Amino acid sequence: MRLPVMPPVAPMLAKSVPRIPEGPLSYEPKWDGFRAIVFRDGVELEISSRNGKALTRYFPELVAALKDNLPDRCVLDGEVVLAVGGRLEFEVLQQRIHPAASRIALLAEQTPASFVAFDILARGGEDHSRSPFVERRRLLEETLAVARPPIHLTPATRDPVVAGQWFAQFEGAGLDGIVAKPLEGAYQPNKRAMFKIKHERTADCVVAGYRTHKADAESIGSLLLGLYTDDGDLAAVGVVSAFPAARRKELFTELQPLITLPEGHPWSSAREQDGTRTPRNAEGSRWSGGKDLTFTPLRPERVIEVRYDHLEGERFRHTTQFNRWRPDREPASCTYAQLEEAPAFDLTEFLTTPSPRSAPDTRSGNVQDERNAAP
Repeated sequence: MRLPVMPPVAPMLAKSVPRIPEGPLSYEPKWDGFRAIVFRDGVELEISSRNGKALTRYFPELVAALKDNLPDRCVLDGEVVLAVGGRLEFEVLQQRIHPAASRIALLAEQTPASFVAFDILARGGEDHSRSPFVERRRLLEETLAVARPPIHLTPATRDPVVAGQWFAQFEGAGLDGIVAKPLEGAYQPNKRAMFKIKHERTADCVVAGYRTHKADAESIGSLLLGLYTDDGDLAAVGVVSAFPAARRKELFTELQPLITLPEGHPWSSAREQDGTRTPRNAEGSRWSGGKDLTFTPLRPERVIEVRYDHLEGERFRHTTQFNRWRPDREPASCTYAQLEEAPAFDLTEFLTTPSPRSAPDTRSGNVQDERNAAP
């Protein structure tokens, strides 16, 4: 493979901001999948993850589709996503990271993935990474003008009002929020040169256990959170872990009186490892890197308020952020019913329906035809 931009490339990143900014910006939906940079040089094609790991073997259906839809030589930045019932499903996408080729082939047929492109770094023999984004976007539109599913061009707008509408509407399809890109910005690998605006809500959760810090056995690494179901079961929903070093030590001491035997804990049916427990619905993915997921069980008596973006199945999609302790709340009142659910939005049209028309026109700030672009 000989390209003007060669792998590995660390993708350009975004920094969080509390609201949609205004200015000379291009706004796009923030996809929830595997960030991927695609390198194609003739018959050679590589799908590289955010960390430089090869994703190619896990998505054979995308390899074929990318070769059918991309120029012979190019480098594109985008996201591998998977939609079920018109909604992005990250947990289903994670199942594709499997060691068995037969399993991958079966899943590729049953739940095929899509690739949503949102930047271009090179085409032909030219490196475009130093060009302003407004020029790269125009080139990307030209490159994918006749692309067909499962290869898509993400929509873009320069109108912050439209971006606000997308922010509210697309959440119901499992998207993360909005990304804002400076129109004159070059592509800056591993730099937070863009802005991201994510959905954020609060939830009162039961603290049902803890894991110690990897560098200090007498400091808290993370607190395990639970919510009660309608049947009265305490489900593991995620963790909160961002505490100052001094507070980690204080929490370790404070929580010692709440330690209980695994047999008396709501997660007593959890998988056992060396005398400790891991909740069945708190298992890590194949990308957990062999991390120790066991925990120390606590009596579910303390309530904590955390900030979260959205749920993925029964669990918070990302690590939550500490807000405050809630001594005024009864643990039994911490149920799923308190969580706000976004109105459903169906991605099916955008991820399955081809369009004879060109990609969205970002120069005017309007999306002329979204059918061949994902939302």
